[in-house]
Amino acid sequence: MVQIQRIHQLGLKQHLPLSLFLILFYGAICITKSIAREEMVLKKPPKTRADNVIEIIHGQKVEDPYRWLEDAKSEEVQKWVSEQNQYTRSILDRLPARDKIRTRLEELFAISYIGAPQVHKGRYFYTKREGMQNQPVLYVREGINGKEKVLLDPNTLSQEGLVSLDWWFPSDDGKLLAYGLSRRGTEQSTLYLMNVETGEKLPDVITRTRYTSLSWRKDNSGFYYTRYPAVGTVPPGEENYHQHLFYHTLGADPEKDPEIFGQGRNMTEMYSTSFSPDNRYLLLSVFKGWDRSDLYFCDLQSKNGFVPIVVGDSSIFSGQIVGENLYLHTNYEAPKYRLLKVNLKTPAKENWEELIPEGESMLEQVVVVGNWLVAKYMQNASSQLKIFSLSGKYLEDINLPTLGSVYGLNGEWDGSEVWFGFESYFIPPTIYRYDLKTSELTMIDQAKSDIDTLPYQVEQVWYSSRDGTKVSMFLVHGKKIKLDGNNPTLLTGYGGFNVSLTPRFQRNTFLWLENGGVLAVPNLRGGSEYGEKWHKGGMLQNKQNVFDDFIAAAEWLIDHGYTNPSKLAIKGGSNGGLLVGAAMTQRPDLFKAVVCGNPLLDMVRYHNFLIAKLWIPEYGSPEDSVQFQWLYAYSPYHQVKDGTPYPATLLMTADSDTRVDPMHAKKMTARLQAATSSDAPILLRFETETGHGAGTPLSKVIEEYTDIWSFIFWQVGVRYR
Repeated sequence: MVQIQRIHQLGLKQHLPLSLFLILFYGAICITKSIAREEMVLKKPPKTRADNVIEIIHGQKVEDPYRWLEDAKSEEVQKWVSEQNQYTRSILDRLPARDKIRTRLEELFAISYIGAPQVHKGRYFYTKREGMQNQPVLYVREGINGKEKVLLDPNTLSQEGLVSLDWWFPSDDGKLLAYGLSRRGTEQSTLYLMNVETGEKLPDVITRTRYTSLSWRKDNSGFYYTRYPAVGTVPPGEENYHQHLFYHTLGADPEKDPEIFGQGRNMTEMYSTSFSPDNRYLLLSVFKGWDRSDLYFCDLQSKNGFVPIVVGDSSIFSGQIVGENLYLHTNYEAPKYRLLKVNLKTPAKENWEELIPEGESMLEQVVVVGNWLVAKYMQNASSQLKIFSLSGKYLEDINLPTLGSVYGLNGEWDGSEVWFGFESYFIPPTIYRYDLKTSELTMIDQAKSDIDTLPYQVEQVWYSSRDGTKVSMFLVHGKKIKLDGNNPTLLTGYGGFNVSLTPRFQRNTFLWLENGGVLAVPNLRGGSEYGEKWHKGGMLQNKQNVFDDFIAAAEWLIDHGYTNPSKLAIKGGSNGGLLVGAAMTQRPDLFKAVVCGNPLLDMVRYHNFLIAKLWIPEYGSPEDSVQFQWLYAYSPYHQVKDGTPYPATLLMTADSDTRVDPMHAKKMTARLQAATSSDAPILLRFETETGHGAGTPLSKVIEEYTDIWSFIFWQVGVRYR
């Protein structure tokens, strides 16, 4: 009836030919639906109470009108979240092409994932996810050509897929397995033990083993592992810190496990351990942020305890002990890293021997395999593999299929084979075995994909940031692209914590490419793509460089005809959420849509929540008067300006996020909704059954990306093809 009235209002006569009437009738239906959708978009969000808290911090007046949203247990806050979620769902659930987007995403995410095998005395352990399985499954093979056996399937532990396998450590002989499980993406792992041959679960259960590092004794009598303190044993607010090293004897009471290292040390330190093959030496890395670590070893045949190899240096040190030699991978006096050999009888710096010097490419990893050193490099944000002798003599390259990313590189210290995974934008996860004796590279397995990648291409470009620094960027798009400035483009980045963005097989990206989209991935400062200088160029007082790099990437894309501000969306998560939050508050004119996931946005109070004190070495502390100034200068929540036309923004967070507190997204949502002068929606997507991202069941991943892509398509005007 509404549609007929609409026709009459247009001044049309009742006596029309039937065919013309039907055309106009159904056309009017479409018009009405379009108008209804527009009215839906313009609907005002729920009102949020402002209760301005004003503080003077280091001489700076700081306003915080939505601090009350920090209290997650408050009934008022929970009601506010529910209303925001209802508002978001009232918009996202009715977006055009949503069902088609979801169907295509289900097809794309059904493409399997395969992890690189870990070899333990003839047993090969690896993870794989197939089809619509919510969680990866852990498998084992007896020998290379042995029958595949399911060792642990988390999908059988929760019908909704909410139990995830966080980590796993086989014993050296492959007979026992330690593994960690958590629920709802909390990453709060509980350690379990299994007999690999029988599948029987051992009675030992250890809680509070989040992010654990574990090293088995050679005789399988026990293991060294890291654990967090019990509630009530540390001061309030410190439960997420104080990771210490313990030793567990199989069958013993875990609560009585002796503490080996950590007492009296800085509560934010993180530990990693490994044994020498003969089990004589235990190597201990002590990480103090993402730009420095200390290194100790313990000779278990002596009573000297942990002996420092290097302590207090502003560099990163890690390594592998074989015999009495430590093969030391470090950026000490080498920003792009090098490999040294340290004899544990004389570990002083003056006795260190350089095996692989620093080069033009960044030396990411070195693995000792038999009589060889297998080195993984990063050249212009893409992986390379090189083989050296134990004395450091270059022997050969392992030829990789194309520009891409190597993952899971490993081999046995007394073996002659190397295993690794490889993927790129157009090559799905592929497992390779390299025979070091014959130099033969064999593809063992590959994820099955029916995607036609021929219409697309990858190019790497370089552009200048604000200060003149050259930054590389990957562009993925159709081969027939027209540089007319009208291409829908998604710009994404990270820029922090020594994390590199290299070519990966991103299943959901093909939905974007198939609909004419361009994907742009710049290698921002703060990452590890070009060594430690590149990392330091985007941390602490240099953090603004990261945002400048990202903004310059957007400007380059516009200036070179790829897109325009009405077609440009940006997306980032976690530290990348901080990135897009800063970009949108500094340059709201550049972007049409923003997807901001699990973000840090209040940089004045970030350190007071969850595990955020761990990030002070990367960001700085608001409690320091100098560091506060640079944090406040870019803190997105505090840089929102009333009356500014902000772009459409989808903020996403989760109730079980134990890394970044949801308060960031909640407060930013309220602030943007109150401040913006545009009609673009500001939406909060609050998930109740997942965390920061790790362990999220596939069904939830598909739901999330259905919302993300529906939102982006809608905002930049993409019609599903």
